[in-house]
Amino acid sequence: MFPSFSWPLQIWNYKLRRCLFTLLGHLDYIRTTFFHHEYPWILSSSDDQTIRIWNWQSRTCISVLTGHSHYVMCAQFHPSEDLVVSASLDQTVRVWDISGLRKKNVAPGPGGIEDRLRSPGQTDLFGTSDAIVKHVLEGHDRGVNWAAFHPTLPLIVSGADDRQLKLWRMNESKAWEVDTCRGHYNNVSCCLFHPRQELILSNSEDKSIRVWDISKRTGVQTFRREHDRFWVMAAHPTLNLFAAGHDGGMIIFKLEKERPPFAVHSNILYYVKDKYLRKLDFTTSKDVAVMQLRGGSRSPFSSMSYNPAENSVLLCTKTTNVENSTYDLYMVPKDSDSSNPDAPEGKRSSGLNAVWVARNRFAVLDRTHSIIIKNLKNEITKKVQAPNCEDIFYAGTGCLLLKEADTVTLFDVQQKRTLATVKISKVKMVIWSSDMATVALISKHVISICNRKLENLCSIHENIRIKSGSWDESGVLVYTTSNHIKYALTNGDHGIIRTLDLPIYITRIKGNSVYCLDRACRPRVLSIDPTEFKFKLALVNRKYEEVLHMVRNAKLVGQSIISYLQKKGYPEVALHFVKDEKTRFGLALECGNIEIALEAAKALDDAACWEKLGEAALLQGNHQIVEMAYQKTKNFDKLSFLYLITGNLEKLRKMMKIAEIRKDTSGHYQNALLLGDVNERVKILKGCGQKSLAYLTAATHGLQDEAEELKETFGENERVPDLYPNASLLQPPVPITQQESNWPLLTVSKGFFEGAMAARGGKQSALAASALEADDDVGAGGGWGDDADDLVLDEEGGFGEGLDEEGMAGDGGGWDVGDDDLELPPDLDVGPSATGAGEEGYFVPPTKGTSQSQVWCNNSQLPVDHILAGSFETAMRLLHDQIGVVEFEEYKQLFLQTYSRARTCYVGLPSLTPLFGYPHRNCLIYSPLTNSSVSLCSHQMAAYFTHCNLQPIHLILTLRTALNLFFKLKNYKTAASFARRLLELGPKPDIAQQTRKILAACEKNPTDAHELKYDQHNPFDICAASYVPIYRGKPVVKCPLSGACYLPEFKGQVCRVSKVTEIGKDCIGLRISPIQFR
Repeated sequence: MFPSFSWPLQIWNYKLRRCLFTLLGHLDYIRTTFFHHEYPWILSSSDDQTIRIWNWQSRTCISVLTGHSHYVMCAQFHPSEDLVVSASLDQTVRVWDISGLRKKNVAPGPGGIEDRLRSPGQTDLFGTSDAIVKHVLEGHDRGVNWAAFHPTLPLIVSGADDRQLKLWRMNESKAWEVDTCRGHYNNVSCCLFHPRQELILSNSEDKSIRVWDISKRTGVQTFRREHDRFWVMAAHPTLNLFAAGHDGGMIIFKLEKERPPFAVHSNILYYVKDKYLRKLDFTTSKDVAVMQLRGGSRSPFSSMSYNPAENSVLLCTKTTNVENSTYDLYMVPKDSDSSNPDAPEGKRSSGLNAVWVARNRFAVLDRTHSIIIKNLKNEITKKVQAPNCEDIFYAGTGCLLLKEADTVTLFDVQQKRTLATVKISKVKMVIWSSDMATVALISKHVISICNRKLENLCSIHENIRIKSGSWDESGVLVYTTSNHIKYALTNGDHGIIRTLDLPIYITRIKGNSVYCLDRACRPRVLSIDPTEFKFKLALVNRKYEEVLHMVRNAKLVGQSIISYLQKKGYPEVALHFVKDEKTRFGLALECGNIEIALEAAKALDDAACWEKLGEAALLQGNHQIVEMAYQKTKNFDKLSFLYLITGNLEKLRKMMKIAEIRKDTSGHYQNALLLGDVNERVKILKGCGQKSLAYLTAATHGLQDEAEELKETFGENERVPDLYPNASLLQPPVPITQQESNWPLLTVSKGFFEGAMAARGGKQSALAASALEADDDVGAGGGWGDDADDLVLDEEGGFGEGLDEEGMAGDGGGWDVGDDDLELPPDLDVGPSATGAGEEGYFVPPTKGTSQSQVWCNNSQLPVDHILAGSFETAMRLLHDQIGVVEFEEYKQLFLQTYSRARTCYVGLPSLTPLFGYPHRNCLIYSPLTNSSVSLCSHQMAAYFTHCNLQPIHLILTLRTALNLFFKLKNYKTAASFARRLLELGPKPDIAQQTRKILAACEKNPTDAHELKYDQHNPFDICAASYVPIYRGKPVVKCPLSGACYLPEFKGQVCRVSKVTEIGKDCIGLRISPIQFR
């Protein structure tokens, strides 16, 4: 429903986003519209000076309220009674009694709704009998823009163009003004009562929203916008949310945080609700009020810290102005009447936050950002300066976590020293595990899990705000967002446990129960299913017995679990509960379980699956399954090659016959070539019309009869090809032995899950094994037959159903050496060991050794060793740490040249790639980093150059240059100093004579025509960036590699001399020999 600056009233379906119908009746602009909370009524106010009540079901106007003499700016229903309040520019607020309208339209009986339905067209003009004016409130000096009822009390608030808010009280007989709130600088546009607190909210054309205390009639909070005037405001009926409309749109805001302050100790939860400190026993669910809190502050408590040793609490209050934040120290009474709890006197002091650090000591962060240690009497015992600290958190006895701008520091209060630091910004909550071994540092959207030394174990990013969290007994962090309960493991794995209707704040996790507080501070217990994160935790901790138990008994079906197991390298675990054959096939291939993959492939009977199975089996040397896969896919070329490399000439000969039947001339000839069957090749060439090639083949291989027959077929005009005189007989090598069994594999024990699978699914495994059993006599197998007539072919010339698995050699136990019954010590670690088929043990693959290049990196801190090993990243890190290099582009070619000389190459076997050697060295040649010279061209540069540490002959040249330049510049005083220094060096007689003449001329007029930045008496360095002198005593930063000096303003930039290093970086210096590390 929308009010409109046109006359019709439109009813919309906001889900369908379309107008349902229009109500006509008002004669001018409509200002406000409201639905009745119970009846199908709409209330509208208009510039036509009337208020109308509509029935949206019958789509008719049921009453018109008249009486205002100017625009009616607002009209609202009472939340529970038959009243309407209206505000008008005639400077009045009117209260209307609509009980007659309710009886007439809703109540049954004569004159009620039944008569109304019989004659719906009859409406009393002006609605005189339906609604009457009960009160007229006069007091504003200008037009009234808004009026609203209190949800429960007989109060009305109104806002007007006189910039005032007025509070009115009414009873059955009269209404009167209670008080006026002043503070707005322009017209008050809208005002309302807070649904649950004794507050009034108002907004105005002065671009502000103000919050007022009803009891004190004073402003407690103000929010301003830069350019937009506010016009309207609404409160959410159940949530702590408000919306305000302004010139540029709308804002949604809340007045205070809803996170309740609480503390958990053992099985007891302490929390604050309605100015009471309450205690909840988790075991008995007994919830009692312990004491009443004395409140002078309206702001709710933001945090709580409980001291079980002294049975005392610290309650902190943070205000909008942080400097006004306070804390309260209370001693919790041991015995109290829960129905009428005591109100003990607390000790209040200013402070941003307060937490306990010992049995009788607590730390306070004061407004000067110092950490003050106080005793139970609230007296200061120690003070620690922490200028950058923004907040403090508990970190165990005697320790604190200090929150700074972008870091969190573990600080020892007793020793006043920093123990550890981690770079995490804007931390809002700190949650320690029960054993204080791990901590979750929670910011708005990020959870960082660290150990006791603040080493970051993992970080989890969320898209929405994180509300709370708690550790369960197994070491899993369970946390909540606005609409989910989630979990996080210390290795970074995380997921969703369940969804939430409303946000909650977790206080404790116990088994399948989540103990929490909702936004109304009511204790609740939610049930969760911890199976998923317990399963992942057991997998991470390698508790395979527990994993197997959960797989067999828990409902862990889901694509996310399967993908998780694949990602973590446990596809064999997923095989336990995956029923989909396609998924089983992929998992079986991934974990190398060819038997299960064969079962799945048979069930799927898909060409692509058979092809993948063939490739996987070939990698394992299981040529029997490879043969079956090639038969299924009718891949005759690969089958021929498989028979060739396994030495199975009998089947290769049968493949040649199959090719002949299929009329595959190319395959037929290729098989004949592989078999060395010359007669067959001649026959094939003759059959396809290649007489010349057939003649050459027969004659070259000594088949004279065949050659003569072919020669006679040549006509008179056809040329008989000449034979190559040096031709030699080439035959394929005869197989030494036929490979009947699969290629031998390294004997390893079955993995834990493979053993469990074998024990559970023995029948299936037996079926799979039986499919691979083969005849001992391969040559006499019935699948292939002795001649081509016995071959079974399908319509396409492929293999029939009877040939899928025949003729395949079995395992035969050829590689079983009978070591199953050997008794070896259980702790003997000699790599993989053979176990029986039914034994369950961990899969121990052969471990890969450390490469020599990695050895160089492990044993050396020299950058050149890391470059030679090809570990450019670690080399760059070392150069950065040792000499502050930040730009590595200049070193690219040098790195590549150094790496190219790191290894030796030698040939292992012919046709194989070369092998590399990694020689160990006792000496190390390091390529030095180059420096670039600086071009000096001005008079100042010439003067500076005379102070460089040069050889005397070179210094004479620089002094002569500076002398001539300054004499021409008419800086005679400075030129005279250069002349004296030059004569002290003993130059040649002709140079000395010329210098004395210049000196005499300068002494006649010892002045400088131009003032330069040059003081010959004060030692200085030259800034390599600005070429300005840096005199002794002035701040200077240097390049850690070249030693070039710079002004402090160039710190952090790249050095102009080396072009690679960071100016002013604190480094340990370049290391070029292992001796430097001793």
